[in-house]
Amino acid sequence: MAKVAWIGLGVMGYPMAGHIRRKGGHDLTVFNRNGAKAEAWVKEYGGSTAPTPQDAAADADFVFCCVGNDNDLRDVTLGAKGAFNSVRKGAVFIDNTTASASIARELYATAKGKGFAFLDAPVSGGQAGAQNGVLTVMIGGDAAPFEQAKPIIDNYARMATLIGPAGAGQLTKMVNQIIVAVTVQGVSEGLAFAQRAGLDIPKVMETISKGAAQSWQMDNRWKTMNENKFDFGFAVDWMRKDLGIIMDEAKRNGAIIEIAKIIDGYYAEVQKMGGKRWDTSALIARLNKT
Repeated sequence: MAKVAWIGLGVMGYPMAGHIRRKGGHDLTVFNRNGAKAEAWVKEYGGSTAPTPQDAAADADFVFCCVGNDNDLRDVTLGAKGAFNSVRKGAVFIDNTTASASIARELYATAKGKGFAFLDAPVSGGQAGAQNGVLTVMIGGDAAPFEQAKPIIDNYARMATLIGPAGAGQLTKMVNQIIVAVTVQGVSEGLAFAQRAGLDIPKVMETISKGAAQSWQMDNRWKTMNENKFDFGFAVDWMRKDLGIIMDEAKRNGAIIEIAKIIDGYYAEVQKMGGKRWDTSALIARLNKT
């Protein structure tokens, strides 16, 4: 049984930490900016709470983090009461936040200088994947700490892969989000076309899902999209955050992401429609607003 600290109990972090506690049986100390959420987690799963990230990380073998963005991540790691002030030598810090590759490399270097390991480990699978413990984890960092951390990560993941050096996990998540955004737009346009054509939607979607058009987004979202229900996971606000990170990285590496940029604009329109917290399949709402 390892001593584990968990920082950030949002819609993803809350169940992910729960799997480590319940499936793995590990000793967990949790921190959340909203202390009531941390207390609720402990009531549900056991373990203990800490008043700061620094207190949570002290003496832990593994420190996990899942927060909102680069600024949040910098605050809980390098801030005045950040975890990096107390992570012990030889420990492994695993960051599940979707953030920039640049901050991943910065934190990796800082951690190495302090004698502990850092893995950037963003996840894919959404809220449902977190709740069911079947996330895909794409990881950047060194092989030895990855092997140490993998048995803990496996409690909330169906796949965890070391992609490459520091930052590679975040870059892989960017690839994932580009493909997701483009795929959702494709499903939205195809479904909206079928609606306008007066076709039997279930027959159409069930048929083409057995062919080359098949995708996770279509299999899991066409029914709710057809019913204009958009409360099923990853929010539009979060996707726009991710697309912003992607566009910044593309400026640095010269990648051409023409369609992703256009779809970011479409998501901005959905936000203006009141869909900030709708899930990403809400792109179809923009097509059907007239």
